[in-house]
Amino acid sequence: MQSIRRFFRSSWSSSQRLDGKTVVITGANTGIGKETAIDLAKRGARIIMACRDMERGQSALKEVIESSANENVVCMKLDLSDTKSIKEFADNINKGEEKLNILINNAGVMVCPYGKTADGFEMQFGVNHLGHFLLTYLLLDLVKKSAPARIINVSSMAHQFGSINLEDINSEKSYDKQKAYSQSKLANVLFTRSLAKRLQDTDVSAYSLHPGVVQTDLWRHLNGPQQFVMKVVSPFTKTSTEGAQTTIYCAVEPSLENGGYYSDCAPAKCSAKAQDDELAQRLWELSCQLLSINWE
Repeated sequence: MQSIRRFFRSSWSSSQRLDGKTVVITGANTGIGKETAIDLAKRGARIIMACRDMERGQSALKEVIESSANENVVCMKLDLSDTKSIKEFADNINKGEEKLNILINNAGVMVCPYGKTADGFEMQFGVNHLGHFLLTYLLLDLVKKSAPARIINVSSMAHQFGSINLEDINSEKSYDKQKAYSQSKLANVLFTRSLAKRLQDTDVSAYSLHPGVVQTDLWRHLNGPQQFVMKVVSPFTKTSTEGAQTTIYCAVEPSLENGGYYSDCAPAKCSAKAQDDELAQRLWELSCQLLSINWE
């Protein structure tokens, strides 16, 4: 089984340092977020772990500090399903941090039962896309001030199966949890594409990525048949450490294409819909409308 898994493991490695850099990672208390935090902390960065569950966050904080031998790591409350929490978190960062060199939008929910965020958005679209869209908007001035800087959006190959239902973005007419997940992951790539275009005249870059099929807590909402399928394919899946490698690659690799989509620590091809600039613009405008922000 280990030999099979090694076949799918990226062989990329880098000794790049991040001394003096500040990194925010959402969903850093578990899975690939925590592994990303450990790796970047080992490279000397100041790590801000943005976590919804502070009890689990504090436990993960101790692990990150112990594993990296870097004590410049903190855990802060962030609930991406509540715009009030997002605004409070961003306000604390903007007031308390002198710089933000790398923003990693990693947190997410996957194929969960139908639910809505505190602001009435379908949970997967609300957390995976709108929450990170708003967070990026609120932190962008600090990111620009800290340039050269990077914004990294963790998407998924599931975006290839997705479509953006602009007329029923919150799945109120009908809900399919897998379609809703794919829609949110497609939104991640489209957001990255639009953001990169808007950052062309700055020294800030935006990337999106597929981490691989990773065994994480995101699997908790899979039903019986889906769990069986995942059990069958588990020898081909990645560990959280392996799954974090493409995120780390996007954070530290010196020469990447702004707006690029990556998988297995290399440029990858995204779907045709993910390259649709008109769709990306319509999604951008709708996102701004839903969040009541003016982001040109």
